[in-house]
Formats: sequence, structure tokens, C-alpha cells
Amino acid sequence: MKEALYYEKSDNKRVHCHLCPVECVISDGKAGNCRVRYNNAGVLYSKITDRVSGLGMDPIEKKPLYHFMPGRSILSIGTMGCNFHCKFCQNADISQTGDLELDEVDPASLLEMARQKDSIGIAFTYTEPSIWIETILDIAPVFTKAGLKNVLVTNGYFNRKPLDDILPYIDAMNIDVKAFREDFYRKVCGAKLKPVLENVEYLHDKTHLELTMLIVPTLNDDMKEIAEFVDWVAGMDREIPVHFSRYFPRYQMDHEATPERTLAAAFEYARKRLAHVYVGNIRIPGAEDTVCASCGNLLISRSAYLAEIKGMKGGSCSKCGKTVKGVF
Repeated sequence: MKEALYYEKSDNKRVHCHLCPVECVISDGKAGNCRVRYNNAGVLYSKITDRVSGLGMDPIEKKPLYHFMPGRSILSIGTMGCNFHCKFCQNADISQTGDLELDEVDPASLLEMARQKDSIGIAFTYTEPSIWIETILDIAPVFTKAGLKNVLVTNGYFNRKPLDDILPYIDAMNIDVKAFREDFYRKVCGAKLKPVLENVEYLHDKTHLELTMLIVPTLNDDMKEIAEFVDWVAGMDREIPVHFSRYFPRYQMDHEATPERTLAAAFEYARKRLAHVYVGNIRIPGAEDTVCASCGNLLISRSAYLAEIKGMKGGSCSKCGKTVKGVF
């Protein structure tokens, strides 16, 4: 284990972690809410610095990022632990534990792997990367210096200081806004909504940003809630790409999978207010394609994470010339 960042020592060998809004006060011999930041005799250590639970090449569309280097692949890595405890977690076997045997990696080897595979860079994903910040600060500057990209797939649950420290190296983020109600975050995720919304508002003009909302039947599928989320995004920037994702039963939640009609309704409402809306984990005709918000020209067609640029020249519509928000 290596000493963690973003904490201060307290009385009786306790430590106060300032990495995320949970703000854990951790007694000697105990771990924090994320299960991987551990107090040993009044010093906070990270169990996961430079340790990975998974590594592989993914289409950038799988993050999901649809307006960031479409059609390319990215080296994806993850660790264990999370500062959320979502009852529907798709990766609970690695996120809801702090006791896995993990492989060690180093920035130089990862960079060489990314280059060999013609990757655009590296994505910190699979579990929540914010709790892995020491590793991000080891790896991301190396990729930036090499001219490659750094991507975060995150729940957005950072405190501002650590977020500001990594932001100069981050080229794109997808933030999961898991619902638009505090009680959902409290009961289903063991967290708070407000810090996530504040971070989205802070970040939307500082890096390439896309948002995802997983729609869970009976919990956050009310059209009033979805409309409030959409209107909030539109109030920041109607060009921010938004992804609605289909829920499937997993981990501690056995609700039925999200009906197609619910996702279609969310898609139809959102596209009236936002320039670019998508639906994932289910095939709805046209709901994966990128079209020009000005003239309706098909810009990028997609099928099962495969993207084909159809009607773009550089970062603009080839028909009307409208600039499309993103990195192309």
C-alpha cells in the first residue's frame, strides 16, 4: 500500500479523508466508505495505487462517448472499490469489495500497450476512478505528454481540490447522473445528488463532457423527473450529449428491465430540448445516430458500438456547416 493523498490526521490515530463528499473519518485499522482507503496507525493508505482489476481495448462508444473521437478504440483500465453502493451495480464483483488480488501496472507499460493497439489513449473506467486518483495522477500526465488522450467514466463524486488537480490532464468525461432526486441517491446509491450536479455545472465548459442516465422502472422513470433532468442540462448547454441507458436486473435489484416505451418517451422528449440524445443497451431505430441539430443531416451512423462518419467534414455538418460539439 502507498500513502494516500487528500487527507489530514486527527485525534486517536483517526484520519479525515477529503477525496470525495463522503468525507470519511476513519479509525485506526479501518477502511473508508470506498473500502480501499485504509487507516494504518494514523496514516491513510490506498490499497489500489497502480493496481488493476481489469484491462482491455474498448470502442470509445462503449464508455459511452459519442462525440469524442468516434469510431476509435481506447485502452480501458479499472480497479476495485467505489464511493457509491448502487443496488443495481453492473460491476459489483469488483466495485463493492476491497479484498481482491490485483495486478500491478506502470505508466510506461500502459503507454506502450496503447501505442501498439492504435489506441487514442486511456480510459479510467469499470469502477469509480475518483477513488483511484493517485494512479490517475501517475498515469495521465504520461499519456498527455505523449499526445494521447485521458478519459474518465465517473459518478462525478469528487471534492473540488482533487478534481482540479486531475482536470488539466482529462480530455473527456462521461458522468453518470443516476437520477434527479435526492432520495434515489440516498436510498439506492448511498450518496447525495447535489455534489454531482455541482460538479457537472462546474465541468461542462472545462472539458468534453457527456452525461448518462440509467432509467430504472418505478424508481426514476417518471417523465416529470426525466423532464427536469433534461431541462437542467438544456439550461447549461443544449449541445451536451445525453445518453439514456436501459437498466437490467443486477446485484441487489430485481426490478424488470426498462421497457422500450419508457426509453423511447425519454428520447422523444429530450430531443426537443437537446441537440444530441442517445439511447443505449437497447436497439431503437435512430437512437444511436448523430444528426445535425440544424438541418437533420445524418452525421454519424452507429450499430453495436460501430460508428461510421457519414455527413461530417472536420467537426462540422457537411451539408449546412454547423459546428458539432465534440472532438472529431
